[in-house]
Amino acid sequence: MSADSSAPVRRREPGAAEFRAMQKDPEFLDLKKTFRGFAFPMSIAFFLWYMFYVLLAVYAKDWMGTPVFGNVNWGVIMGLLQFVTTFAITWIYVNFANKKIEPKAAAIRERMEG
Repeated sequence: MSADSSAPVRRREPGAAEFRAMQKDPEFLDLKKTFRGFAFPMSIAFFLWYMFYVLLAVYAKDWMGTPVFGNVNWGVIMGLLQFVTTFAITWIYVNFANKKIEPKAAAIRERMEG
């Protein structure tokens, strides 16, 4: 009798000791370093950009209210750029994660669940 090829693959569940050991593994530490090397600078950059926008709204009201065309002023444009920046960061992160993070995470997951 042949094995059913559509049957789900059973993976073993790693225990607490294995997870603790993995936290010290060089491969896992490299994964954390890769993630943090992207996430922290990008988060700081976006926070500074956002704070710049907020500070302009508070202290440069006249400039933010200056019409650019029709009823659209600098405040509206910069507010919309906050959304554009958010989507751009998401797109950049997804590409970064697919290329740099996911292969490392998959290798660790395979080793843990084997």
